[in-house]
This record gives sequence, C-alpha cells and structure tokens, in this order.
Amino acid sequence: MDNSTSVLFVCLGNICRSPLAEGIFRDLVERSKISKHFDIDSCGTGGWHAGSAPHPGSVAIAREHNIDLTQQRSRKIVQSDFERFDWIVAMDASNERDIRNAAPTGFPSERIVRLLSFSEQTDLLDVPDPYYVGGFDRVFELVENGCNGFLHHLSPDMTSAWDDS
Repeated sequence: MDNSTSVLFVCLGNICRSPLAEGIFRDLVERSKISKHFDIDSCGTGGWHAGSAPHPGSVAIAREHNIDLTQQRSRKIVQSDFERFDWIVAMDASNERDIRNAAPTGFPSERIVRLLSFSEQTDLLDVPDPYYVGGFDRVFELVENGCNGFLHHLSPDMTSAWDDS
C-alpha cells in the first residue's frame, strides 16, 4: 500500500501564492519528519509565467522564514495532475472555479479545496494576490496558517501511515 499523500497548490500564475504554499507546506512536513509521506507541488491555472522562478517578493519573504523557493519553476495545471494528486488546493475562488472546470469527470470534488478554509486565524477564504499590490508578509502569514490547518486536517487520515515512519 502506498502511504503517501499528494498535494498540489494552485494559484493564477504560479509565481506568488502557490510557490509560497508549496514551500511552506514542504517545510512543515519536513520539520514534522513526515516528508517521505508526501508528494508536494504547485502550479497555476494560467501558463503566462511557465518556466519562471517565483516572484522576488515570495522568494524574499520565504527566505526570511528560512524557506528556499529558488528551485521552483512555474507551470500550468495539466490533465495528468488530476491523476497524480490526491488534493488540489486553490488559493482563491477564481482558482477553485477554474480547477473544477478543468477536472475530469469522476475526480472527487471534495478533493478540490480552498487553502484558507483550513485556517482558524482568519475569516478570509481567498488568499490575496500580491502580484500587483504587494503585501507578501500578510500573504505568507495567511498561507502559513492555511497550510498548518490543512496538515492538521490530513493528520487523522494519515496517522496510521505516519506510525510506520
């Protein structure tokens, strides 16, 4: 039996929010010593930035928290992502709608979720896009809270798998 959980974080262009979510979530599972149980990636609903590194603002705020995003490269969501990933985590309502529209028939709709629906630290449901307006520090805080909540949400499902660590 495969004891891994695969998670794909998705924003619009895959250079601001979803790279942060990928980096933060990866850091959380590494610090929890459970990274071998996860396949983590990020992408965008659009392909405008395909091949580009994360936004300098995302890289800088992540670096302040000892998280390195510099090896990540932007890519657009593809149909095989729906086969590869157990969870597809959207940063906002628009991303979630686009993901649901792209999902093949039969993909479990409950496995497409919005990151901030797992945060107990905010009433927001959408992570603001800092591409035009900045606020990378606030975006980091929101994404970190959402990632913590999402990992906690997965914990009951994963407890038996993690016990085999």
